[in-house]
Amino acid sequence: MENTDEQRPVADGRLLRVLTGATLPDGRRVDVRLDHGAVTHVTDAAPCSTTRAVERGVDTADTADALDLDGYLLLPAPAEPHAHLDKAFSWNEIRPPMGDLGRAIDSWREHSAHLTVDGIAVRARRAALALLANGTTAVRSHVDLLPGPAPLRGVRALVRVREELADVMDVQLVALCPFDTPDEILDEALDLGVDLVGGSPHHTPAPSSDLQRLLRIAERRGVGVDLHTDEQLNPDMLTLEELAKSVRDWPESMPVTAGHCVSLGTVDPDVLERTVRAVVDSRIGIVTLPITNLYLQGWDHPVSTPRGLTAVRALLDAGVRVGAGADNVRDPFNPLGRSDALETAMLLVTAAHLTTAEAYHAVSTGARAVMGLPEAGVFPGARADLLAVRAADLEEAIADASAERYVLRAGRLVSATHVHRSMYRA
Repeated sequence: MENTDEQRPVADGRLLRVLTGATLPDGRRVDVRLDHGAVTHVTDAAPCSTTRAVERGVDTADTADALDLDGYLLLPAPAEPHAHLDKAFSWNEIRPPMGDLGRAIDSWREHSAHLTVDGIAVRARRAALALLANGTTAVRSHVDLLPGPAPLRGVRALVRVREELADVMDVQLVALCPFDTPDEILDEALDLGVDLVGGSPHHTPAPSSDLQRLLRIAERRGVGVDLHTDEQLNPDMLTLEELAKSVRDWPESMPVTAGHCVSLGTVDPDVLERTVRAVVDSRIGIVTLPITNLYLQGWDHPVSTPRGLTAVRALLDAGVRVGAGADNVRDPFNPLGRSDALETAMLLVTAAHLTTAEAYHAVSTGARAVMGLPEAGVFPGARADLLAVRAADLEEAIADASAERYVLRAGRLVSATHVHRSMYRA
């Protein structure tokens, strides 16, 4: 995929069998063999790369199936566990006032009357391909059930985009159901192909009632849930604990994810310990969303502004599956964002005080675990969803976020970005 303004998926991306001279986060240089979309062998790198071998006239098994990664750091590909592709890149259309979550919701709902299926699809496709170019090979997107006479415009648009990108990206969809949307509309969204039930019970007049309604629908349909949970700086709003108790006996075939969980970062230690224990017992996956929550939370705290993140350290230390995502990109909920997991990882280091290894795990292996995807990485048996980024180590990769990247999905090269730089004397 060329780095152009209008990125399009490449239909004939190379199916790779050999990666040579790649650097791993532990400093090893390795050659990697792939077969049927998985990693089969990882060995110490040969003395010369494929490219140099060809230059010297040395025969290689099949250079068309090989990729020289000398100078690149090889990582498991990121996954985006919480996006809003239906909202992405709408900032310029709406020109909303900057502000907190309430203002963002109001701006979006007012603008939603003007949305069309085609318009949503264009922005969603752009957002998905931006993620892919930066290394993300799987995305879970919430999609609003809209107010008015055509509530499924966003669903129809994202189902279309999912089908169009099926060869290059895994896309999961969550129906974001407002409290005043009838059950039959949510059922119709599921019939159209949405994978999970979603909503924001904590923003409703009766949080417990709405939570239980959404869980009942999911149970009736035999699907999982991914809920916006406690996205506010209020220690008394803790629907996460009720969610955990309610789904404790759910089967693994009905996965449960809670996104945001901002209030959990504000509670007393005993409440935190009790709630985290309930999350562990119920096998709930947690998704933290630093860029959007750092932007939306704390507007009414001009002094000692809270960071607006969940209790990431406590959750990780307890063994909870924790993923991290970018959430909104250039819409009323976040005017910025690069659609880049390395941006999310950087914010986890600076705002959540994670190590670089923990931060990258959250946007890759942790995110994939929350999404129920097979593990990807550079070890035999792993799915060959991989990101190669020009960097010497993980700290450099996250700090510089070089645009020079190769992206593999199931062993197939689906994106390549190269940068040309010229420096001039005065």
